[in-house]
Amino acid sequence: MAASLTQKKELTVKLIIIGNSGVGKSSIMNRYVNHRFSKLYRATVGTDFLSKTETIDGASVTLQIWDTAGTERFQSLGTPLYRGTHCCLLVFDVTSCVSFSALEQWRKEFLIQGEPKDPDSFPFIVVGNKTDLPDREVSSRRAKQWCEQFGAEYFEGSAKDDIDVEKTFLRAAHMGLQQYKKHTLENTGHFQITCKQPRETGNNCQC
Repeated sequence: MAASLTQKKELTVKLIIIGNSGVGKSSIMNRYVNHRFSKLYRATVGTDFLSKTETIDGASVTLQIWDTAGTERFQSLGTPLYRGTHCCLLVFDVTSCVSFSALEQWRKEFLIQGEPKDPDSFPFIVVGNKTDLPDREVSSRRAKQWCEQFGAEYFEGSAKDDIDVEKTFLRAAHMGLQQYKKHTLENTGHFQITCKQPRETGNNCQC
């Protein structure tokens, strides 16, 4: 006799947004989750957190999106915050070479403190924000060339004008879900119980 039990398991994918202060991390998160943009955002103190549910590859997935402060005095929060992340978004301001140059240090810090199981293949998405502004300092070509060094995907757009923000997060969600499936045991949410009849013995003992 065989019986199969199906258990629905909530899929939760953790995304983290890191980068220098002022590049628009909170803005892109709020644009994606709440469909809002405000010029009145204050610098994030420590961390901020929002969630959103999407259907990814036919599955209902809850995205936990963590926005981090981009200042040195809060970087000590990184170790517990980075761990368990399924996809990391590295954000810079296309009008600031300084914020772009800092991405390498942010990436290294994440790999050290987050301790992903496969650091060489961990999914990163690089986001160039504020394309609505003039006086651009970092070209798309330059950003893409940097991403090619470690296999990251590159997106750019504007939180203010809502340009390609959702596209970026949906791709991050997809990559994060693949990472979740790769490293989470019983990730299908199904298990099977099989009961076999005991063998017949001379004394009919079923021990």
